[in-house]
Amino acid sequence: MATDIRLKEALPEITEAIVASYAEQPRTIHLSHKPLPSREAVCEIVSDLFEILYPGYWRRQNLHMGNVEYHVGDLVDGLHDKLTQQIARALRHDFAEDNPKIDFEAMAQQKAIELLKRLPDVRAILESDVQAAFEGDPAAKSYHEIIFSYPGLEAITVYRIAHELLLLGVPLVPRMITEFAHNKTGIDIHPGARIGSGFFIDHGTGVVIGETCDIGTNVKLYQGVTLGALSFPRDAAGNIIRGMKRHPTLEDDVVVYANATILGGDTVIGHHAMIGSSVWLTHSVPPFTAVSLEKPSLRIKAPGSLEQGLLYQI
Repeated sequence: MATDIRLKEALPEITEAIVASYAEQPRTIHLSHKPLPSREAVCEIVSDLFEILYPGYWRRQNLHMGNVEYHVGDLVDGLHDKLTQQIARALRHDFAEDNPKIDFEAMAQQKAIELLKRLPDVRAILESDVQAAFEGDPAAKSYHEIIFSYPGLEAITVYRIAHELLLLGVPLVPRMITEFAHNKTGIDIHPGARIGSGFFIDHGTGVVIGETCDIGTNVKLYQGVTLGALSFPRDAAGNIIRGMKRHPTLEDDVVVYANATILGGDTVIGHHAMIGSSVWLTHSVPPFTAVSLEKPSLRIKAPGSLEQGLLYQI
């Protein structure tokens, strides 16, 4: 017990050293009277939005046309308050200096209302995404199975919410939302990407879609696909030049198979093109093009082949 007491005597010194590091490394602290958006609250907002976008699938069952309006009205009312608070926090933090003349709550309320107004349009495009999944995956037995269990649809849904918030000029929250989906599904879609209707990600784990991607309608990606950037251009001072198109464009009806990598802001994949598995592509291809690797040479060792010297090559 005496030893434990002596060891605990070091704790004030440890605390002092940790606090001193806050002054030495100020980029990784937020000591302010302006609270940041809450990660827990943002996750709750996403859950509520899923209840509205896919009614009857998640928390509340036994919904029908006689009671669904009351249920949705209750969710919309709560979302108005939750969104307003979290968006106001993000807006207030985004301003470098306090300005008492700016009513951040009023600004946030306008953006929250506008997002809620857009939900019918978001539902329409999500229905096309569900349809694309059903038509693009022969293993899918029903729309219900897709909505319940496809990580690709979950990531796309979260992206479509986050994208609308980004278009409304909301800072921080859109990226928080997509990282929530990234953590759950392994699919990383930046909210700034522009993605058309009928989008399907099959399996999905490891898919990365960069900020300045442009993706047309009826595009299908498989697991491990990266739509990324080449090395970043820098200015004379060595700083990354931001605001440029860094990620590729995929036109309508493109299919990209597993583990393919497509890089560069000038790279355009023409409509109805097919990019094969494990392809590394940094230049454009015209419409109706199929891009694939040469067939690999396989070496197959039969049982006991090492002892008998038997080796088959295909």
